[in-house]
Amino acid sequence: MHVRSLEAAEALADALDHPVSDREGLTGHTAVAHWPSLDHFAHGDKQPTWTSQEWATHLDVPSWNHPFAASPQEDRFAIWHADVRLAPVDRQLTGPEWSEIAHRLARAAGIATPGDTNGCRWIAVQAQPRRLDLIANLIRADGTWTTQPDLHRRLMTECQRLETDLGLLQPFHAPPPPHATAVGATAQLAQLLHQLADEATGPLATVRTLVEHAAHRLGPLPHAYGPASEHQLEWIARRLHGIQQDLNAVAADLSAASHQTVGAPVRPVPRPTAASAPPRSTP
Repeated sequence: MHVRSLEAAEALADALDHPVSDREGLTGHTAVAHWPSLDHFAHGDKQPTWTSQEWATHLDVPSWNHPFAASPQEDRFAIWHADVRLAPVDRQLTGPEWSEIAHRLARAAGIATPGDTNGCRWIAVQAQPRRLDLIANLIRADGTWTTQPDLHRRLMTECQRLETDLGLLQPFHAPPPPHATAVGATAQLAQLLHQLADEATGPLATVRTLVEHAAHRLGPLPHAYGPASEHQLEWIARRLHGIQQDLNAVAADLSAASHQTVGAPVRPVPRPTAASAPPRSTP
């Protein structure tokens, strides 16, 4: 999940991997799912082919229509954005499968409720390989704010169900197959640790990015609120980066061990230094 924002253009640009445009149209192959009331804006039975800028504007409308709507924390950051990604060994999914994932995760996230005519405006975008982005405005058509209680647990539970229903890899929960040898189990553990510590798609990297972003936003605030908390968050981000390095080192050791002949000595793998992969900075 990403940090909530004021405007949909930021989230949509991240989903598309380029800025929104008033010339590029998003087809049904890219916008794979959306809130049901969007049909009122379509002509006939066809989904509107809008530019990415028009989609962003469409998602922003509730914020403009209800200028006094605010979250329980009394902020106006109404644009919610989350993305899900396939594991490297997962099979390719079809368009209908991506659409099924989008609708089920939207319901789990509380942004889509069957039969609710005043629900959130949301869209699911499948613009990058093996990745799906959900973007929603948490301000409903009636001006109330959508709350998302127990969000992390609900999304994790639904992801586990989707992995089972679609026959996908379950890296955190699937037991090793009965015929797996000790070497095979070691290789699986090494792969799992690599996934956890991966700088591009790993969950620790995502958490570190969010912490760095929070620190960046705290920096300009007055001294009583900003600098001390900013430095504390920066230190937390460095610790997370150190954990990533340690996990990568253990994974490298396990991977090397799985390739050794049983009984042969294992040559240690050099561990990365702190300077080998500096934490990403938040722009």
